Amino acid sequence: MKHTIIKDVFFDLDHTLWDFDKNSELTFATIFNKSHPTIEIAAFIKKYVPINQACWKLYQYDKITHSELRYNRLKHSFDALNYTISDEEIETIAQEYIQRLPENNHLFDGSFEVLDYLNQKYKLHIITNGFAEVQFKKLNNSNIGNYFQTITNSEMAGVKKPNPIIFEYALDLAKAKKESSIMIGDSLEADVEGALNAGFDAIYFNESKAQVEQNIKQVNHLLELKKYL
Repeated sequence: MKHTIIKDVFFDLDHTLWDFDKNSELTFATIFNKSHPTIEIAAFIKKYVPINQACWKLYQYDKITHSELRYNRLKHSFDALNYTISDEEIETIAQEYIQRLPENNHLFDGSFEVLDYLNQKYKLHIITNGFAEVQFKKLNNSNIGNYFQTITNSEMAGVKKPNPIIFEYALDLAKAKKESSIMIGDSLEADVEGALNAGFDAIYFNESKAQVEQNIKQVNHLLELKKYL
């Protein structure tokens, strides 16, 4: 597909534009410093990151609910640390985490520059599996919300990436055509394979420079998108 025919560019949000890991660690630091000061943040984050990813994968395929995701990722992390904490306290932390998370708004390097560049040439959109209430706050608080003409989240579509239905929903909302659309995201499975299976072109944001077997378009830095767009 020639990139010159692209008209609509769809971005994932977390781990692609919005630096989820950095913002999440800052949020936990704020919460634990106040209510659980004996927890070492670095040790907790080391346990939490892979557990959170595993929980999101289950949620992505409807194997756990929204509330189970929020509870399980914390419960399993505390268990891995051998830290004793009540279910009531976990629920309190889960709620405070969701409320505080959008207060930290570090973006990946090059986000504003690449959005300014692309915004002159294409219509920009978001497709996210994240919770609607939090994602809108992230977009607005980080001052990137105004770049996007449409925002599709999994609650609106009723399914999550990589289900092709969410991509179809996003196309309809954007009044876009799949043959002139491209998806950019950090997840090979949810964003890249999901988009390709739905008939989109796709670019993998491989910020961690992971080894990739598939022959796919990829960038390690957001400004490298200029090679393709």
